[in-house]
Amino acid sequence: MKVGLHPALNDTNIDANQPSSQRQLSVAISAIAASSSRSVPLNLCLVLDHSGSMHGQPLETVKQAAVGLIERLQPDDRLSIVAFDHRAKVLVRNQPMGNLDQIKRKINRLAADGGTAIDEGLKLGVKELIKAKQDTVSQVFLLTDGENEHGNNESCIKLAELAAENNLTINSLGFGSNWNQDILEKISDIATGSLSYIEEPEQALSEFARLFNRMQSVGLTNAYLLLDLMPKVRLAELKPIAQVEPDAIELPAQSEGNRFMVRLGDLMTDSKRVILANLYVGKMPEGRQTIAHVQVRYDDPSSGGQELLSEIVPVQANFQEGYQPVPNPEVQKHILALAKYRQTQIAETKLQQGDRAGAATMLQTAAKTAIQMGDKGAATVLQTNATILQTGEELSEADRKKTRIVSKTLLQE
Repeated sequence: MKVGLHPALNDTNIDANQPSSQRQLSVAISAIAASSSRSVPLNLCLVLDHSGSMHGQPLETVKQAAVGLIERLQPDDRLSIVAFDHRAKVLVRNQPMGNLDQIKRKINRLAADGGTAIDEGLKLGVKELIKAKQDTVSQVFLLTDGENEHGNNESCIKLAELAAENNLTINSLGFGSNWNQDILEKISDIATGSLSYIEEPEQALSEFARLFNRMQSVGLTNAYLLLDLMPKVRLAELKPIAQVEPDAIELPAQSEGNRFMVRLGDLMTDSKRVILANLYVGKMPEGRQTIAHVQVRYDDPSSGGQELLSEIVPVQANFQEGYQPVPNPEVQKHILALAKYRQTQIAETKLQQGDRAGAATMLQTAAKTAIQMGDKGAATVLQTNATILQTGEELSEADRKKTRIVSKTLLQE
């Protein structure tokens, strides 16, 4: 496996007469499979809510989706299953795929009862996954339909941080309309996973399958973007780095002098991670100048290699006395994706503050941004919710959750 690494500026030309110019640096990163690469074993843990509110079709559909997933696992893949209500238990301990019928029986015996303690389930799930993290793609699928009323949300955040430290990915799946979107989003963002919204029970099948397909496409793990800035180049002070594909996430950066390190997590072969950095570039001599270098540090579970380094790729700008802009349309689309995400966040904050008119205006702005980037699905959701607020009505929990999802990614049809 190798790393595909492609940086691009929103405009490679810079006015040589300006003391400072702002540029957006887009970095697209993916795993590239070599013909000799072996498939990487999966290490999957399902953490499933079976509280009383999951009674009936919701739990039956989740069990069906879980069985569908494990039927796709290969003999060298590993599986563990944790079930939780207001307590948690390990249903299937971390093991290679073996007696499939026995595992199915354990899943199908799950009954809905009790309250919800997400952190208890997540704690056992992370513990099981750590047992086989070496040279595997290790991910949690955490599904819940409720608030963490019997648990501690701060514990969930700490468990997500522990997962990230151990090169584990957590995907959060919110089922129905009563789950805490802030906590589930924080868990998945910290552990570089995906946030999913299962509005209707039957969507569990397709959403589990989508996340499993993404997991199967992982080629490299524990990846970090290394960004070295040249003198006279600096990052913006406020929210300087974010991911815009496959999901929008604000990313923290560790710094040592002019070097910045950003955790990416898993790298996939069939889709790229796109990082956007907000740079300020000082005055430089006319002509082509290197303003930064990008590199990726990663693990290759197919070979057992750890802390490997990709090639170093320079980022160059062309300083001109007679400045002629050359905007990059692909980078501009990434800028709009991040703008849509941040505008929606502002709308949600205004709504929490009771400023319904301000929230509606920001949702309309986000809808226009979505139209600009060709995201018609998001534009429809955002404009519809803006109209609801303008007519004096409240947004339903389903409306709020769909708004959050479309702000982060393209709407799944």
